[in-house]
Amino acid sequence: MSNRTLALLVVLQLASFPLFSQTDEDPAAKQLEYTRAHYTKFDYRIPMRDGLKLFTSIYVPKDPAPTGYPIILERTPYSVAPYGVDNYPRNLGPSELFTKEGFIFVYQDVRGRYLSEGTFVDVPIHVEGKVDESTDTYDTVDWLVKHIPGNNGKVGMWGISYPGFYAAFALIGSHPALKAVSPQAPMGDVGNGDDAYHNGAFYLAANFGFYNGFPPRGETPSRPSRRIPFDYGTEDAYEFYLRMGTLANGNEKYYRNENPYFTDLLKHPNYDEFWQPRGLAQFMKNVTPALLFVGGWFDAEDLSGPLKLFRAVEKDGPKSPNTLVMGPWRHGGWSRGHSESLGNLHFASNTGDYFREKIELPFFLKHLKGKGETVYPKAWLFETGTNRWRQFDSWPPKEAVAKTLYLQPNGMLGFELGSQSPAFDEYISDPSHPVPVIGEIGEGMPGDYMTYDQRFASRRPDVLSYSTQPLDHDVTIAGPVVPSLRVSTSGTDSDFVVKLIDVYPSDYPTSEKLRMGGYEQLVRGEPFRGKFRTSNAKPEPFVPNQPARLEYVMPDVCHTFRPGHRIMVQIQSSWFPLIDRNPQRFVDIPNAKPEDFQKAAERVYRGSGLKVTVIE
Repeated sequence: MSNRTLALLVVLQLASFPLFSQTDEDPAAKQLEYTRAHYTKFDYRIPMRDGLKLFTSIYVPKDPAPTGYPIILERTPYSVAPYGVDNYPRNLGPSELFTKEGFIFVYQDVRGRYLSEGTFVDVPIHVEGKVDESTDTYDTVDWLVKHIPGNNGKVGMWGISYPGFYAAFALIGSHPALKAVSPQAPMGDVGNGDDAYHNGAFYLAANFGFYNGFPPRGETPSRPSRRIPFDYGTEDAYEFYLRMGTLANGNEKYYRNENPYFTDLLKHPNYDEFWQPRGLAQFMKNVTPALLFVGGWFDAEDLSGPLKLFRAVEKDGPKSPNTLVMGPWRHGGWSRGHSESLGNLHFASNTGDYFREKIELPFFLKHLKGKGETVYPKAWLFETGTNRWRQFDSWPPKEAVAKTLYLQPNGMLGFELGSQSPAFDEYISDPSHPVPVIGEIGEGMPGDYMTYDQRFASRRPDVLSYSTQPLDHDVTIAGPVVPSLRVSTSGTDSDFVVKLIDVYPSDYPTSEKLRMGGYEQLVRGEPFRGKFRTSNAKPEPFVPNQPARLEYVMPDVCHTFRPGHRIMVQIQSSWFPLIDRNPQRFVDIPNAKPEDFQKAAERVYRGSGLKVTVIE
């Protein structure tokens, strides 16, 4: 099971909560007891405008409120389990704080999933005037405020990952009663930046693992069935995916071409008419509910979504408050636990508790209950490196200055152009021996890989490394990172992976468990498939050994490189098995033949660098 599947299962309301077997001292059992004592559960099949009915579980406080309770809605393709009016989840809403505060909690199986009628569309499309997820949300909200006794006429929505996508989808022609929405780790554009493809490079390990646990449902509504986890046959994911061969071979061998969702991914490696209408940012217009977009700086799946959707709303001009929250979290990591650390990184505070208590709950209280006078900034971000929360009235910050980190000779990096001789740096990329994404890969991709030490890559001959001298002052990079490269390849296609890295000083304080001296912390990394350098819809081959310009936008960072640290940039042409292998020949990669995979000489020319914005 992939890290993506595990993360999704944790944050969703699945039937894995124990009901009666815990002891009185068990906090989980006590929380479940509290929920059952204070809420009554009802199941409904809510009619949509086309006559189909969507299965919906509703939890209503037993104690009436003089002014009524607001409604908090989550719509999900992952099941509203536990099913049955006598079965309860431990917590309701985004956190246990909401359970104790008192809301009417609503969970709905989206169209075509589990006990809801209809046909499911993976990554739904919005077409004006047609029935889709935006109209389903509108109809659901309308039914709830008219039929659930004791509600105050105000509705909020939230969700993490796919449910976060549905929360964002609700912003299209939203119901007047929808007052506050928090899309958390939503997919903003699955075909370019989230989940499936990043600049044309297919996110192999995450998607292969995810769709093993996300099969199509039959024609009739049915409850979740117990599934047997996929057997990789090895604890080494690098070995598994290398032996799998081409994507088409993997689809036939392991899926038997029977999962249409995974097959669709392979049919559309270009950003074509399949993906373009699925990009959600284009529909973020005339948004009226208050917004709280939430994401994690180390989210391995949907890092780009909240950033893209936040910007889209800002561009159109929000009609209500619009705030971006980014913390030092993996996918969904803000929803549970203290989140004081991730991987080898420690953040010196309980960032998850802070978010849930100081940001998330007050947001819904203000807009749904009229409690509190909190004025939210435009961006509420955790600055990694200094490990502190910061608030900005714009994002990127207005005070940030545009600069370029130039790749210089002899592996040097600096804000000055430097010498132009020799004219380029070169390495040989071999798709038969791709650069691994981490030093040691177990079964599946670890969800915290984005914090991992990159020293193993620095020592490979097929990775270029550039580093500044030790810094004598703080350097804070705030905003998107834009590689601007001049490259060539001896093949007709190649990937170029760019990584921004924080190199710790050799005398960095150590603990009993971990020595961080010399640690090369990945701050941001992103691939680009070279054939899409002029258009992500219409690829074109490289002319062998002829220089070409390549520029793309990596997801934002808010990171301070401290005095004594060094800023490093690495460039390579594979990142396996996070992304699929590029044969380095201009072909339809999902259907490439073994003989298409070939070595290539890659060159990165002087004048190349990373465009960044720096707070001075």
